[in-house]
Amino acid sequence: MRAHHLDIFGAFHPGPGDDAPAGTETLVLLGPREPGFWAHVTAEPEFTDRKPDPMDRWSRRVIGRLACDLGVKARFPFGGPPFAPFIRWATRTGRAWTSPVSILVHDVAGLMVSYRGALALKERIALPEPPAAPPCETCHKPCLTACPVSALTPQGYDTIVCHAYLDTVPGEACLSAGCAVRRACPLSQSYGRQPAQSAFHMRSFHP
Repeated sequence: MRAHHLDIFGAFHPGPGDDAPAGTETLVLLGPREPGFWAHVTAEPEFTDRKPDPMDRWSRRVIGRLACDLGVKARFPFGGPPFAPFIRWATRTGRAWTSPVSILVHDVAGLMVSYRGALALKERIALPEPPAAPPCETCHKPCLTACPVSALTPQGYDTIVCHAYLDTVPGEACLSAGCAVRRACPLSQSYGRQPAQSAFHMRSFHP
């Protein structure tokens, strides 16, 4: 996985209500390993062939090949409907939580967390203990005041307000460097994600 700049972002033993593939004993979630993911992935064929959805196509190829090599099943957070319940799976790992601004926060990636895929193993493997508490419990929570238009709050994500702001001149900062709220998170700042990667995702969200 490290050759592809992927890392394990958490794992858990699914139960009957987790909607994991049949026979799954351990579900492993994969995300970008930083620093270096963006430089690696943008040099891959999917980012040079001028076809749409390069990140998703890269994820499907690379993680799909990993699954085949291991003799397991792969699942992805795209390609639906129906969509695999990645947000629920993320919280089940004990390494991701609902943040003070309602989106997921990860123990390493902070508010920059993203999942590229999951591997469904038939073996029940021993897992390390997750963190005892969310990182937000000891944080001064700059995320709560970072959005200029209060689109992200404890009550949820107002995407209409967000899109409207991104159409303004001040909103260009979020488009070019990434969401101000995500950037405000101390864990996000230590994660090492490049602004160009955030800009890519912002342009996908707000063409």
